[in-house]
Amino acid sequence: MKRWEVRWEGDLPGTPEQIWDAFTRHTAAYLWPVSYEPRVGGAEQGLNSGGGTVAAWDPPRHFRTEAREGHNILDYRLEGTRLTYVHHGEVPADEFDLQYDACVKHTDLYNHSLGQYVGHFAGREPHYLAFDEVPGSTADVLARLGIPADAGAGDAVGLGVIDYREGSLVGVRAPDALIRVFGRDVWGWPVGVSVHAFDGPADEAAWRKRLEVA
Repeated sequence: MKRWEVRWEGDLPGTPEQIWDAFTRHTAAYLWPVSYEPRVGGAEQGLNSGGGTVAAWDPPRHFRTEAREGHNILDYRLEGTRLTYVHHGEVPADEFDLQYDACVKHTDLYNHSLGQYVGHFAGREPHYLAFDEVPGSTADVLARLGIPADAGAGDAVGLGVIDYREGSLVGVRAPDALIRVFGRDVWGWPVGVSVHAFDGPADEAAWRKRLEVA
């Protein structure tokens, strides 16, 4: 196995308390549903297949969670509204370059999405819907969503406004949701789409039809 460290730093909107709440309690608003017991030694569920343990809990300054099995650590440090995030992980050595590249690019989108949640929907309860295997290429999926191939951040599309566009990863901010397209076909994996809705659960049947997911 080979280990990595992926680091992200940036200033986020909102207050330190809103940011802390987002990455410790409302993870489904920008990542996926994860639960943490709010104390050192508390249990993590939903992030690691074998669960994890809260290793640091100092709101709203420092949070750290560690996998019970394997080497997977997420560390969040807040100085005011500036977040320093560090992810320690490990993968088989022969997969390192691909997995590391994917982790870096996903980390950028996830933490950008954290800022979008805090800046536009802070405190609102998220309803998470995800499709991990959407048929076709990234270009096919974007076409189904009405996102032009040449659209960039700041452009208006039918679903809302593109708030993120880096390579094959695309984010759209709708009036009541964040929609994320993970163009993982560039790494040889299926395309994924997640919907983080803040005005009640998303209509799963309608999304399946639109994305052509069985």
